[in-house]
Amino acid sequence: MVTAFILIRAQRDRIAQAAQEILKVPGIAEVYSVAGDYDIVAVARVRKNEELATLVTDDLIKVGGITATSTMIAFRQFSNFDLERMFALGE
Repeated sequence: MVTAFILIRAQRDRIAQAAQEILKVPGIAEVYSVAGDYDIVAVARVRKNEELATLVTDDLIKVGGITATSTMIAFRQFSNFDLERMFALGE
């Protein structure tokens, strides 16, 4: 599984609407409105890098109000939860 954190800048009057639209994009697991240099953080969980590339370059571009993104791919997970097992459906 590939996990990525997508930092998103959005037009101020579209933050809430953009967050709701982002949540509907396949592969997006969580969306947070945040304070700081970015307005929204989306957590993506997909099976392959190619799916992440499509999500970021094809799917998110369709969401109105996004002005910039920066994507961070996770190398390792340090958690008390077994996310891999939770998302491994029918493999």
